Formats: sequence, structure tokens, C-alpha cells
Amino acid sequence: MNSAAPIEGIFVPNMVPLDEQGRINEPELRRYIEWLIAKGVHGLYPNGSTSEFVRFTPQERRRIIEITVDQAAGRVPVLAGAAEANVGETLAACEYYHGLGVRAVAIVSPIYYRLSPDNIYAYFAEIAAHTPVDVTIYNMPMLTSPIDVPTVVRLAEEFPRIVAIKDSSGDVPQMMRLISAIRPQRPEFAFLTGWDNVLVPMLVLGCNGGTNASAGVVPEVTRALFDATRGGRLDEARRRQYRLLQYVDALFNAADFPEGFRIGAAARGFRMGRSRQPLSERQSESLRNLARTLETMLAEDGFESSEPPTRSDSPLVTAESASDRAVVQRVVQEVLQVLAAQQR
Repeated sequence: MNSAAPIEGIFVPNMVPLDEQGRINEPELRRYIEWLIAKGVHGLYPNGSTSEFVRFTPQERRRIIEITVDQAAGRVPVLAGAAEANVGETLAACEYYHGLGVRAVAIVSPIYYRLSPDNIYAYFAEIAAHTPVDVTIYNMPMLTSPIDVPTVVRLAEEFPRIVAIKDSSGDVPQMMRLISAIRPQRPEFAFLTGWDNVLVPMLVLGCNGGTNASAGVVPEVTRALFDATRGGRLDEARRRQYRLLQYVDALFNAADFPEGFRIGAAARGFRMGRSRQPLSERQSESLRNLARTLETMLAEDGFESSEPPTRSDSPLVTAESASDRAVVQRVVQEVLQVLAAQQR
């Protein structure tokens, strides 16, 4: 993959499968990545919020990027989450991921401490001045210090290494202000929305694509939605956006984010394992209900469980041979068993 390839389309911040000991399940992660690529996602975004990057050690985060880059094998670009506890460790991650050949890194504003706009600028300026790899600013006001429009504009104007913004605020006017202020001076600068429920409006208004959690569960919908919008088929795009809203509401509302997306990936046939976050009985029951809801929704849309094409050099795990309906039912039972294990 050309290191200067455009950052465009649907990038998926996928969950990470875990084994029975809670470790990264590498064969299943590779199988999941292979399935996502086969389903048409434009890029991969490991170590994002949906990927639960804060629940992995720095060494595990590096291993996740290694696996993702190796499995993608240049077929799609990789946008690697590189946020660490401080500037020094973040730059070390940038250097490591650059050596692996990622297209760019995504860096969220510092977590835990609430920062002023001028210190957010100082943080990204320090990184942008020393990173060997392109940087995507990640605005996630739900979980971190918000990044305002003047700060993003200033960073884009002063640092060529900053090549994109991933905005998960869902604020349509804010995205319009960013595009109108930055694009005339930097037409190559990419604008990505992380808010699935406004994907069509954001694309219509000029976004280059999205980093969408729902793409890890129903990549068919997000890809078709993107293609319909870009192709000017707005009636189709609108219809798919409303259906995507139903999936996103189910996945977000079932439990604390991002637990619903682990159940969503399991409903597509992947052995996601037990969450590293202990769950209450109430949330476990809610997730059991989500598994049943998703079984119905996926069947309505005719979406099959996973059985991706294998590559001879990939340690993939093949799904059991069965009818689509039987596979979905089996997966739901596996999900329910995992959730029941949470209470033991």
C-alpha cells in the first residue's frame, strides 16, 4: 500500500478477539481482518476506542498493529491508533508503527486530565514536529478533552505531517466549519467522521469517509451506504442510513460502550471471548437480549455468518459448515454461554 495513499472511505475500528485466558486471539483476529477486507472496508483502524486500546498493554497494542499490518498485506491502508500516556511514549509508538508501514497514526487528545485549547495545541504540535509518520487528529469529546475548530485549523496550517482529522463529536456544523477553513489551503487533508448516525450527511457535506464502529458488525451496510452516497443515489443512501441507525442504537444502548460491539462481532460468527471489563448481571442480561435482537436483524437483512476466503499464508480458523440460519443460532448460543461465564 502506497504510504501516500488517500485516507478515504470506511475505516473499521474493530474489536479484538480474546481467548479463554483473556489474551489476544491471534488466529481469530486474523480471520476477522480477512473477513472485513473481503466485505469491502476501505481501511483498518486498530487501537481505536471501539478496539478498547486502553484495556491493552503497550506491548499488546504494538502486537495488534503488527498482526493487522501483516494480515492486511498492503491490500488496504492501516490507520494505527498510537495514543499513549505521554508525548515521549506516543512518539515511540509513532516510530514503531512507521517502521511497520502504516499509512498514518491516529492520536486522541490526552486522556484523564482536562486540557485547555492552547495546551491541546502544544501537545499535538510537539508530536507533529517530531513524528516520522503522518498524523490524524482524533477528536473524541465523549471521553477526552475536546479539540475546538481554531486549534485544528492552526495545527493543519502549521504542520504538514498532520494530514487528517477523525471527529467523533457528531457535530455537523463543526465539521462544516473545519472543511470550509482547511480544505481551500490543504485540499489533500482528510475529514473522517466517527459518528455512524450522521455518516450520510457528513459525506454529502464533504467528508472523505468515516471510522465507524458499526463497520465491524455490518460492513456490508457501511460500504453500500458510502458507495450510494458517493454515487449520488441519495434515496438508497438515506434508506441505508436509517437501517444503520437501528443497528447502532441496538449496539450502543445494550450496555456500556463498547461491549455491544463485541456481541455484534460474535453474532457474525467470530469467537470474541470474554470482555476484560467485568460486567454486572444487569448488563450481561442486556447483552444476552442484544444477541437475540441481532440474530433477528441479521436474518432480516440476509447477512450470513463468517466464512471468509482463506489465504495460504494465513493461520485462519474456518467457520463450521452449516446453513446460514444454523450458524447464526450456534453463534448466539456461544455468545450466551460467554455472557453466562461472566457471572461464575
